[in-house]
Amino acid sequence: MIEDIIKDADERMDKTLKALRNDLAKIRTGRAHPSLLEHLPVNYYGSKTPLNQTANISVLDARTLGVTPWDRNTVTEVEKAIRDSDLGLNPVTAGNVIRVPLPALTQERRKELTRLVRTEAEHARVAIRNIRRDANHNVKEMLKEKLITEDDERRHEGRIQQLTDAHVKEVDQVLEEKEMELMEI
Repeated sequence: MIEDIIKDADERMDKTLKALRNDLAKIRTGRAHPSLLEHLPVNYYGSKTPLNQTANISVLDARTLGVTPWDRNTVTEVEKAIRDSDLGLNPVTAGNVIRVPLPALTQERRKELTRLVRTEAEHARVAIRNIRRDANHNVKEMLKEKLITEDDERRHEGRIQQLTDAHVKEVDQVLEEKEMELMEI
């Protein structure tokens, strides 16, 4: 029973880390990366569809992405979706290939993105602490129901805390990597 609580907490913390990595991948750094555009909604025959489900996104060089829609009729819709996004990009169409040059980030924009990244990391830390709180609450409920002893409770709360510390440390590592990536010129 307690192993289930700890396993559940570990899985939920892992999901939080995965969500953080996905969110940070969408934040633009100095170099081109396909994940920057993958989530953009494209009007694909009347329905909003993520760009990665309507086109192939590739890195042409360090500062240019190439987008090749699978259906030639959607080139203008894909271009419009990229232009209308909040990323500040200006796509250039050449036939059925859309080139997306990424302008260099200013120092001010880098600092702004760093603040945003730190905020995302803090949200992940809070989510992990909430998962710890839930797991500890479940252990305390088991103690109230006399399913475990006080020694078991302290031991398992210690294990849950170790799990929390490991995941928070991983969040800090992900944050540090992203900050270094942002400050890279």
